[in-house]
Amino acid sequence: MPEADGATQAVSGGPVVAAAAARLTAYLDSAAIAWEPGARSGEYVVTLPGERKLRTVASVVIRESETSVSAFVIRNADENHEAFYRYLLRRNLRMPMLAYAVDGSGDVYVRGTAPTSAVDEDFLDHLMGALLTAADEPFNELLALGFLESMKREWAWRVTRGESLANLEAFRHLLEGSERAHGDRAEPAGERRDVEAPAPRE
Repeated sequence: MPEADGATQAVSGGPVVAAAAARLTAYLDSAAIAWEPGARSGEYVVTLPGERKLRTVASVVIRESETSVSAFVIRNADENHEAFYRYLLRRNLRMPMLAYAVDGSGDVYVRGTAPTSAVDEDFLDHLMGALLTAADEPFNELLALGFLESMKREWAWRVTRGESLANLEAFRHLLEGSERAHGDRAEPAGERRDVEAPAPRE
């Protein structure tokens, strides 16, 4: 739980904002979800543990009339952009509360808004579930669509040097044998821009 002065700063605003903030923080604490006050008035930074993504970091901003949520999903694809974005758009058709969007760099976020008056325990439970599903569930598929060549080069680098393949095991069926085709162009993960960028943007 964050320091009291930080929490006080985060809830600055009218009684509607303060009441919604109290409901949000009470829900997060009861659900054992990590959070801290954000840099902006009414902002809370929430960290959800994932299965495919290590974690999803979301920004929840409470204002008088509406509350918004935004979370980074994955950076702009290296390749296969048409299939990559088609996949996201098709998921948009069946996603409750939220939708995928891209920023000026092509990085993918999931965003949503709702009336602040609707922010209660039941709504927050559905929101956090939908947010985690939107960011975590498609992550491996997005990696395979948009970063396959990079993963093949990393696989080749790890195999040729006897490094662990643990974090690529989910893609073994796509990557096995890459060391033969990509051996001379193998590269470690550290030489690529991280697909799990930090802080979500409004």
